[in-house]
Amino acid sequence: MDPEAGTLDIARAGHPDPVVISADGTAVIRQTAGGLPLGIETDSDYPTTRVVLEPGETIMLCTDGLIETGGHDMATGWTRLRPVLEKPVEDLEQLADALVQAVHGPTSHYTTGPLADRREDDIAVLVLRRESAPAPEAAPRRSVLTIAQAEPERISVGRQLVRELLHDWSDPEQVDSAVLMVSEMATNVLVHTDGDALMVAEISGGQGERRLRVEVADASDELPHKRRPGEMASSGRGLVLMEMLADAWGWIRGGRGSRSGSSCTSPMSRGFPERVRDPGRASPSARARPP
Repeated sequence: MDPEAGTLDIARAGHPDPVVISADGTAVIRQTAGGLPLGIETDSDYPTTRVVLEPGETIMLCTDGLIETGGHDMATGWTRLRPVLEKPVEDLEQLADALVQAVHGPTSHYTTGPLADRREDDIAVLVLRRESAPAPEAAPRRSVLTIAQAEPERISVGRQLVRELLHDWSDPEQVDSAVLMVSEMATNVLVHTDGDALMVAEISGGQGERRLRVEVADASDELPHKRRPGEMASSGRGLVLMEMLADAWGWIRGGRGSRSGSSCTSPMSRGFPERVRDPGRASPSARARPP
């Protein structure tokens, strides 16, 4: 762990994925690499995943007892704990106590799950927060993910991260559109370059004026360009979809390679989609500075 940089290198041995709570209170499961529980195999491999905490963000790590006690599986147990994790609290000890009370306290009797063989289990909880100075406006929600050429299945992880970031977005069709954009942008990098894709998804602005910006970077010297596929073509529609789904989209050349970006606006503040006059150029919102 590096407190100054806010980075944690996590290796899991059979435990659940950690939960990251953004500065605005949104709790998202952060999928990480893992291995078998300790002691099952002497030569087990435990890969590590680097998680970056932004100022004001909190991470919660726990054993499966916190999720499954009371007869729950991972899905229903997470549903039970999410309101506790997203309730504003300054004292992390109070948050840890509230999580345990949700499992063992009086209210837990009303939230029993369907699995009778998981009524009791040991519980361990670790909660960490990266401190931040008070900000005049809400800090943006932000998720970062690297998708390697050898792991194209991690595109599905990127889709899930964006869907969880938008869990309180008012228009489910926009959520589906954003997930599709992420899939297209990451797939374009893996198909048309030899390098990995770095995805950054960020929501900024207050309720009713929020904007989602997604940026995918690669190390290739080739710049993205829109093609005009024929009716029977099986590819070449990625940037055409971007133009249809995003309020604004474009690309910029970085120090190494290029970045393609898109942005969508909360439907409570503007219509969706809004076309860009010159889709070959990045708009100011899509040209936001690299994080």
